[in-house]
Amino acid sequence: MSVKSCEKLEKSMVALTVEVSAADFEAAVEKAYRKQRGSIRLPGFRPGKAPRKMIENMYGPAIFYEEAVNTALPDAYAAAVKEAELEVVGYPEVELLNVGKEGFSFKAAVAVYPEVTLGQYKGIEAPRAEVSVSDEDVDKRLKEMADRNGRMVSVDDRPVQQGDTANIDFEGFLEGVPFDGGKGDNFDLEIGSGSFVPGFEDQVAGMSVDEEKDIDITFPEDYHADLAGKAVVFHVKVNSIKVKDVPALDDEFAKDVSELDTLEELKKDVREKLTAEREEAARRAFEDAVMNKVAEGIQADIPDAMIDEQARRFVENFKMQIQSQGIPYDQYMKMTNMDESKLLEDAKAPAAGQVRMDLAIAAIVKAENLEASDEDVEEEFAKMAGQYGMNVEDVKKYMSAEVIREQVTRSKAVDLVTAAAVAVKPEEAPAKESGEEAPAEKPKRTRKKKTEEPREEAPAEE
Repeated sequence: MSVKSCEKLEKSMVALTVEVSAADFEAAVEKAYRKQRGSIRLPGFRPGKAPRKMIENMYGPAIFYEEAVNTALPDAYAAAVKEAELEVVGYPEVELLNVGKEGFSFKAAVAVYPEVTLGQYKGIEAPRAEVSVSDEDVDKRLKEMADRNGRMVSVDDRPVQQGDTANIDFEGFLEGVPFDGGKGDNFDLEIGSGSFVPGFEDQVAGMSVDEEKDIDITFPEDYHADLAGKAVVFHVKVNSIKVKDVPALDDEFAKDVSELDTLEELKKDVREKLTAEREEAARRAFEDAVMNKVAEGIQADIPDAMIDEQARRFVENFKMQIQSQGIPYDQYMKMTNMDESKLLEDAKAPAAGQVRMDLAIAAIVKAENLEASDEDVEEEFAKMAGQYGMNVEDVKKYMSAEVIREQVTRSKAVDLVTAAAVAVKPEEAPAKESGEEAPAEKPKRTRKKKTEEPREEAPAEE
């Protein structure tokens, strides 16, 4: 194998012209013969016993060329990439130039890791919110805690009201025929939640326990194609009615939900936790703003292959999230009237932002000669073990040291930039230039971003 030329193209693409020698090609042709001879019939010979020369004389010497090229080309391409010292991205587009007894040659166009020129990454100004917690904030958190600790009690002696949870059986009919996804038994429906098709919950309100009735519904025009704009009938039966009994906010409540003795102590604890949460949120928002400026400031001729690959990773992560919730991916796509090509297209904008972020951080790591020591890696393993309640050795079974090393190094780059940044009040932060749009999805500084988890939908929901 020899590299005849390595031509730089636009958008960090290169074109390699590679020749494979006659000797290497002959070895590949022999492999192809041994692989295919069992399926070639020649008069006078049992299957697999015909000599190569006789097969080539009867069918022509090119009979084994296609298989031989397929055998030899991957290794030749890999050797050419190594010889040219290229850091390739994605898969090449290969064009076979010629093939014969003297060998074969091909051209491979492939994306390579782009050269990155950093812009400013020290002393960047970015807004940082001032943190405060009001009495109203504390009261709201306490009410949320009370709501979570409420218990459902039956109120079967009256009709369903707004705010109740009605346990129902239902089945939907389109022109008198049941339709897929329109049936449910013992389904808990919170009246007023808006989780079902518009008009459904309002008609359940007023029904009593064991009452059955038909409800007329017209699906919205933007519902999935099978039912969009269709008039259907749901037969509904109410099995039970429950309301949430929320505990009073007093000292007894404080003892029930915490290790504290009084409501005042609980309020103080809630205020401290809210303050810590908001300080962490403000820190992360500041970090995001700083790193987004760094990512926007780099100069790099980014190949489309890098963005396409990142978009595919986003979509694959999204698939795994959907399936981890027990929702078949195909069913979810049908419910939301989506297709994978649209998901991939929508993922390209956030993918481009993520790629710029990754390139910026990698360039900072290189510029600052940042490294993660073995001690850093072990500390991170120990931290993860504490977070997940596992021992360190079990964590190491799921995460490789190299992945952790990369994460630690990236975190050091982010910490370095953030430490050198200048926080300003939000109103003092320079406004974005007219026409500049924020990325559709915020890039991650240290890990790849997962697409947002969808809300689990019940049958016949909007």
